[in-house]
Amino acid sequence: MTKEVIGYLPDERPPIGKLLLYALQQVIVMFPATVTVALITGFQVSTTIFASGLATICFALITGRKLPLYYGSSFAYLSAVSGLLAAEGFEKIDGILPAEGIQIAQFGIIFSGFISIIAGLLVRFAGRNAVEKILPPSITGPVAMVIGLTLAGNAISDAAPAQGQSDIVWVVSLVTLLSTIIFSIYLKGFLGQLPLLLGAAVGCIVAAGFYFIGGEEYNLFRSLPDGVLAASTWKLGSGNIFALPAFTLPKVSWKAVAAIMPIAIATIPESTAHVYQLDIYINNMAKRKNSNKRYDIAGLLDRNLIGDGICDMIAGVIGGPAGTNYGENISTMAITRVFSVPVIMCAAVFAMAISCFTPLIKIVYGIPLAVIGGLEIYLFGAIAAQGIAIMVDKKCDMFSSKNIAVIACIMVIGLGVNYAFGGTINLFGLDVPAIAGAAVFGIILNLLLSIGEKKQPEAEAEADK
Repeated sequence: MTKEVIGYLPDERPPIGKLLLYALQQVIVMFPATVTVALITGFQVSTTIFASGLATICFALITGRKLPLYYGSSFAYLSAVSGLLAAEGFEKIDGILPAEGIQIAQFGIIFSGFISIIAGLLVRFAGRNAVEKILPPSITGPVAMVIGLTLAGNAISDAAPAQGQSDIVWVVSLVTLLSTIIFSIYLKGFLGQLPLLLGAAVGCIVAAGFYFIGGEEYNLFRSLPDGVLAASTWKLGSGNIFALPAFTLPKVSWKAVAAIMPIAIATIPESTAHVYQLDIYINNMAKRKNSNKRYDIAGLLDRNLIGDGICDMIAGVIGGPAGTNYGENISTMAITRVFSVPVIMCAAVFAMAISCFTPLIKIVYGIPLAVIGGLEIYLFGAIAAQGIAIMVDKKCDMFSSKNIAVIACIMVIGLGVNYAFGGTINLFGLDVPAIAGAAVFGIILNLLLSIGEKKQPEAEAEADK
């Protein structure tokens, strides 16, 4: 008797009840990183969440509803945005930037979208093979690994007790992590596809237990900053039920373009790696389900990059941070085997609703940081593991001196700059982000070391004849 494989492919839609739960899980997964970017930069939290949902829906439509990818705020832009606004004299008030500071950053974010669009057009007209020569698995694999591993510090910071906090933070984060792992491995059927949602629920229950037993001293739940409602575009009454996010229009600033636009180079290898990851997982899932259909996900790389660029523009126009499609959500799909595009679109609608209904955003925002940290340890590690999967699936020759050199340099530069210099390094007067610097260096090194190899495939083809 053949064992039934439970899961959903991109063009499959789960029943409505399951669809809603899967979508809620995707929202919870994207929430930590997306909101963290807003908190670090000082962007409005509700606007950031709304922008991620709107951009995700637009991305699904741009890609013909074939790519189950969620668009969220990117950490790659943090240093560029923060450095620009600090240099311009803008400071956060109650954790939120003045509207004018956000407007200046928006202009640079919009222009950053052109980089991804240009890359997508190159793929379309020059062919995927031309791009794969520039971004082989020896680059996309380690870039994915660096992305996951550079976020390791964020995960541990969220999971560990801050100064003055009780060690119950460790208990909550570890319970969340271990329960999520146990659920993902041992639960079967429908519940086996909700490990992150169930793990977050267990973590919140444990945190609530400490609060009820120990009182306010053990309260790990968070409250919504007052500045969120105060800056709302429109409120229903006091805004305690419904409040539109604080939408702002961009303000012309060529300094912002110079500071922010180049960072998009770093998201191209990241986004490319995500597409290759999906291609591996989705077709493996189709094979296990005995489907005769071949999902050419990698063949949609041009649409993916163009969609990424347009989404940056969409987010920038309304006041959200720049972003890219999310490895966390891909990790969730890989763990749960739910690759349904309708689920991703439903999650985007949820995100937009949460950003407008104050009680909902209070609930999501109130999730203890320890719970988020427990999930992040698993998710960020899964992103790094997927980088290894890319190199294994694409049969990257790990005995090649050239590949070893490229992989080694990307890993050490990416991780070294992140942990030794706080994420950026000053190079000839330019502040170069860790991931962007590692990716660009790896691309250039690979091209230089590839000189003289062009005739080799032709020689092999002649030998086969």
